[in-house]
Amino acid sequence: MDTKTSQGKRAVVTGASSGIGFELCRLFAADGYDLVITARRAELLNRLAEDLRSKHGISVKTILKDLGQPNAAEELWTEIRKVGEIDALVNNAGVGTAGPFSNTDPVSIANMLQVNMVALTALTRCALPDMLARGRGNILNIASLAGYQPGAPGMAVYYATKNYVLSFSRALAIELRGSGVTLTALCPGSTHTEFDEKAGVTKLRLFRWLPVADARAVAQAGYVGMKQGRSVVIPGVVNKLLAFAGEMPPRQIALEVNRFLIAG
Repeated sequence: MDTKTSQGKRAVVTGASSGIGFELCRLFAADGYDLVITARRAELLNRLAEDLRSKHGISVKTILKDLGQPNAAEELWTEIRKVGEIDALVNNAGVGTAGPFSNTDPVSIANMLQVNMVALTALTRCALPDMLARGRGNILNIASLAGYQPGAPGMAVYYATKNYVLSFSRALAIELRGSGVTLTALCPGSTHTEFDEKAGVTKLRLFRWLPVADARAVAQAGYVGMKQGRSVVIPGVVNKLLAFAGEMPPRQIALEVNRFLIAG
């Protein structure tokens, strides 16, 4: 974007140090937003902040926070409120693991639930009252194409969390209709990010056989959709078809297909 149309506005981006969150920060900055960016890795976060300040002349506040910890979202919002009004919130932070549920570390499971669902819900709840009082604001929740699927043996918890994010976001989008505040769910399919590497999915058939998107293109689709007030954004024609297929009966077929794709 070559013109700054949102000067004086401020956005919060969680999970900002890499991937889709990183690219969204660049889009907000290019559009003139001041930023509050948060993640767990200080070096990457500070490097991004310096780059955005120098290129776009905006204010960037960095906050180190592990959203996998209990009450982390509320603590984060207390720090954010000290900066000023928030015009846009991006709930991008997310974690995932692949493998049999019975072999998955219980701590990893709890962390996934906390980051993907609890923190996202809490931050949304923190942001909405002020946005509604002003009659304007945007929330972008990073869901997943997985949210359209009935489940995935081998990634049972992750798919369930993304089902939650999509369901939660769709419902809130309708609740907020006419208020001046919008809520958009971005539902990417496989994307080249650190997330996929850490989750261990890059070796799966799912990643090898289906189109893998560029994080910048996914972020652009989500950003434009948020600005347009769309309730759901699914980047890519193939992903739209997969989302449609995942919701069609019989759902047992989708479960078996997902088991095959995630088996490795």
